[in-house]
Amino acid sequence: MPRAGLDAAAVTLAGADLADELGFEKLAMGMVADRLGVRPPSLYKHVGSLADLAQRIAALAATELGDTLRDALQGLSGPDALRAAAQAFRGFVRNHPGRYAATLGARPTSPDDEYARATARVLESLAVVLRGYGVPAADEVHALRMLRSALHGFATLESGGGFQLGTDVDESFAWLVEFVERGLR
Repeated sequence: MPRAGLDAAAVTLAGADLADELGFEKLAMGMVADRLGVRPPSLYKHVGSLADLAQRIAALAATELGDTLRDALQGLSGPDALRAAAQAFRGFVRNHPGRYAATLGARPTSPDDEYARATARVLESLAVVLRGYGVPAADEVHALRMLRSALHGFATLESGGGFQLGTDVDESFAWLVEFVERGLR
């Protein structure tokens, strides 16, 4: 009999929280079971495997990032939208490094699975930023890749402790965003 209140969403959230605390690469089903106060076999009534849990965490992270970007962009356009999206993206990765790490190896299982829908929302928010710059439709995919790569690269390097030089990291991030803004103009 499954424990009351335990479902796939609860298992996913517990896994996501642990990934943020310990690192996604250290996540194990036994840890999630301990967090939830159950034995590991109980989890398999709700998620199929560690790989299934990882995919669910990736979908959760992409959903949360999409919501974060959407909320940050309300009523903004042009440079203000770019700065807000950049700060929101960076903040999400800083606050949820394990969840975000789950998205790095995730792939949609079908065009309409939860992860595919969630990543489409993230890309749509970034596309809204680009539309404020009049990026031609033929160049939108290129511009999306550029913007996502810049934000992802900076945020993941920062999250992994990759910036060891003495220059202020916030200044470097502002410089990056201004560089992208000039390029889009």
